[in-house]
Amino acid sequence: MKEQPMLTTARLILRPYVPSDAKELQRLIGDRAVADTNVWVSHPYTDDLAEEFIGKRQFEFEENKSVMLAITDRVLGFFIGGIGLTISIEHQKAEIGYWLGVPFWHNGYCTEAVRAVLKYGFGTLGLYLIYATHMTRNPRSGNVMQKIGMKHEGQMRQVWKRWDKFEDGERYSILRSEFDNLHC
Repeated sequence: MKEQPMLTTARLILRPYVPSDAKELQRLIGDRAVADTNVWVSHPYTDDLAEEFIGKRQFEFEENKSVMLAITDRVLGFFIGGIGLTISIEHQKAEIGYWLGVPFWHNGYCTEAVRAVLKYGFGTLGLYLIYATHMTRNPRSGNVMQKIGMKHEGQMRQVWKRWDKFEDGERYSILRSEFDNLHC
């Protein structure tokens, strides 16, 4: 069995999900404010969805399809959100996605976590490109992408349907060489 990574930053530990995360995962990601701008999050987000999500993590990691990590407070250990890479090994690229529970917004945690996952993706996984998307009406997610050096590639018109409304999206990306130059 391949061991999933554990990444440490100044304030966070990004670690594999464990079954005991299910209740807090369901509570935090199930908040409508979190689900509102995360098209892949079902709402309501039930306990069985959390358990199913956690149950798939090791398999998808071993198949080189994804690495999904729980974001936890480094000192107290409590669960605050999630981050991950959906990987295309053939093309040496991945899409990064992240979310935080509402009580943890606006503290710089996403920027800190994204930086650590990009370092892992480019270093350990040997990726060439990492990209991210966000709903246009969620500019704070785009701010995270800009802070870590991602370049805006463009707008995607009405690419997602959320709450019976079509949503525009923004796409950002960063190459390994760009990341290395910024974060040496």
